[in-house]
Amino acid sequence: MVYGGSMGRTWSQIWDMPDDHQLVIALFLRGLALVYVIAFASIAVQIVGLSGAQGILPLVEHQHNLETHLGWQRFTAFPSVFWIWASDGALEAVAWLGCGFAVLCLLGFFQRTGFIVCYVFYLSLYHAASLFMNFQWDTLLLEAGFLSIFLTNGGSRLVVWLMRWLLFRLRFLSGISKLTSGDPAWSGLSAVVAYFQVQPLPHVGAWYAHQLPSVVLMIAAALVLIIEIAVPFLFLAPRRARQWGAALTIGLQLVIMATSNHNFINMLTILLCLFLFDDAALKSVLPHRWLRYIPFKPTLPGHIERSVFAGFAAVIITTSSAQVYWMVTDQKAKGWSQTLEQHVTRFCLSNRYHVFPTMKAERLEVVIEWSRDGRTWTPLDFKYKPGNPSNPPTLVMPHQPRLDWMMWFVPMGRPEFMMFYQRFVERILEGSEPVIDLLPTSVAKTFKTHGPPKYIRAQLVNYVFSTPTVRRETGRWWMTTWRQPFAPIPWAATSN
Repeated sequence: MVYGGSMGRTWSQIWDMPDDHQLVIALFLRGLALVYVIAFASIAVQIVGLSGAQGILPLVEHQHNLETHLGWQRFTAFPSVFWIWASDGALEAVAWLGCGFAVLCLLGFFQRTGFIVCYVFYLSLYHAASLFMNFQWDTLLLEAGFLSIFLTNGGSRLVVWLMRWLLFRLRFLSGISKLTSGDPAWSGLSAVVAYFQVQPLPHVGAWYAHQLPSVVLMIAAALVLIIEIAVPFLFLAPRRARQWGAALTIGLQLVIMATSNHNFINMLTILLCLFLFDDAALKSVLPHRWLRYIPFKPTLPGHIERSVFAGFAAVIITTSSAQVYWMVTDQKAKGWSQTLEQHVTRFCLSNRYHVFPTMKAERLEVVIEWSRDGRTWTPLDFKYKPGNPSNPPTLVMPHQPRLDWMMWFVPMGRPEFMMFYQRFVERILEGSEPVIDLLPTSVAKTFKTHGPPKYIRAQLVNYVFSTPTVRRETGRWWMTTWRQPFAPIPWAATSN
């Protein structure tokens, strides 16, 4: 098609196939497919216990409430295939089918269809699991996953630019939110001093990092702010600057992975950094034999595809630019802009990112105990969250155990977390097998063999990493201090 004038040339150029990014695109699509495999498999083994009919927050109850309050608008407010079928079998089927399609994409088969299915299915699970999947790595996967649909035929320079813009927003907003939050831990550079022991699910690397001198950890906090706030501007700069930005960002992600269980967000961030390189840069570092296993046959997008994506791109650019402005200026969306953002975020096409904008001062754990007679009490173990002080923090990434993760929020006392916590306790007292299966195998076997407990009680306990001397002498990774009783105190089953 021939265009006249500079506007026509610009329009044509943004749809040019990025011939210098075909290897980048091929590698990104394979990597994204792997992340989808991990994300789907992770939620597949938990979804019934979280959102099944006997789960903690049943999807069928949620959908009934939406139908009562929203009517037909529920379909656009919470887009999901589960409006067709919402049984436990459907939840598992969608998760495992999504995993299967992701495997096909990983192998290079039916990528356009596969990434469409992955996006639709993961969006459905995102809404179905509600509170349990309301995390930024989930929305980041969906936002990148939607854009990836338009990369499967070779993409265009517009899609490559939108991937860089997504990476910019992720990193810059994560950094700027640390300052606009007003948390003195970040402005005073003490956040990392506490971070390793107060993060939701630390692994053993966090214990070792916590032992570093405070001055080193304060320097680390300053570097985090620099890499998150200043470095992202390199993403939008010329080739050499972009590559320096990528190197610094990837380095930070590797350090985070060595010290934290942040599921698959670090993998996804590293994948997005691929768009800061070009094929020549990748070929200079990748083994030549690898290139034989990354076949890619690009085709130019047709007029209909261009028009469809142009509409989506306009919405994404408008909404995301406004979100950056609102977060930088600490303002709220109003009027039509608020309505636009609400509709766009329902489909996770553009999202606000703010990773750890505030830092907890201490780690309070809800220690739950159960009893059959009200006299002898046994701690309720979880698979991964801190419990027995002698057990080392567990490496679980890229899997996210959603129950263990949510328990980190309970001591905050916010209504939505207390509701989840109350339902969890009720399900344990009822003997709900899908919920019990979220606990360690030994606990689940005890409850299934001898029946669920009759009483539950809980207390708040402060957990602090032990020192090397204490761990060497006692074997304890944590030092604990009792704080206060926590609801329920105690809570009795109603039907035992």
